[in-house]
Amino acid sequence: MFVHSSLRMSCSLSLLSHTEDHNQFLHNYPSLSALSESTHSSSINIRPLRYFEDVTAAVSETRDKLQDILREEWTNISLTVTEVDVLLSPPEPKTRAGFLKYSHEITLDPNTAHRHLLLSEGNRKVTFMKQQQSYSDHPDRFTGWCQALSRESLTGRCYWEVEWRGKAVYVAVAYKNISRAGRSDECKFGYNDKSWALRCEKERCKFFHNNVHTDLSGPRSSRVGVYLDHRAGILSFYSVSETMTLLHRVQTTFTQPLYAGLWLHGDGDTAELIKLK
Repeated sequence: MFVHSSLRMSCSLSLLSHTEDHNQFLHNYPSLSALSESTHSSSINIRPLRYFEDVTAAVSETRDKLQDILREEWTNISLTVTEVDVLLSPPEPKTRAGFLKYSHEITLDPNTAHRHLLLSEGNRKVTFMKQQQSYSDHPDRFTGWCQALSRESLTGRCYWEVEWRGKAVYVAVAYKNISRAGRSDECKFGYNDKSWALRCEKERCKFFHNNVHTDLSGPRSSRVGVYLDHRAGILSFYSVSETMTLLHRVQTTFTQPLYAGLWLHGDGDTAELIKLK
């Protein structure tokens, strides 16, 4: 009897070994298991399909939990790295020669310029004009305030200078997603959380951000230097003459690349991004 059962098992194993259909294999396997039971061998019970579905669900749940943990930890790591970057960031230069090492050539984007602004000098100079310019329609164009943004985005460490003349000129930086259409505060440099601006007048200077202004003291000059350390969240405005005098310094966190901006108020106002190299 034992020999006969063993022969049957051997034949069954031989047939199953040539079975390419896995489902057919699992279907036939219980009969083989029954044979082994008759020989007092240890039996192997095949779990129903529902069992494998439960295992798959458990693995998926564990995977999702691991992804959530990794996502949270990566955020913490990123914040820590940002804090370290601020701590390890090189000190702000003290001399104009030191700032010039970070000078960037910046030009204005004609597609952003308000129609009362005339661009010249290779799009580095902007002049207020009573007569509207024949600019084409563009979604990036400021339609309410006489403003323009740079073509170049600013990240890392950057320095540039603006020579201005007239009644009032704003020297600004802004995110690209600042609003463009209309005359709301969401479009004005310094009047929202997407822009920072220094208002330059002959008698005084003011700093604006998110519709809050700060009166500034210090020597007046027709040239303003702007220093940006994007990673460290530093934005500084300087009065530039024979010496450089700090007018205002911002410590914040920039979440997007910045663009240099200029805003002219009326007839006679001009501003030029100086070519430093």
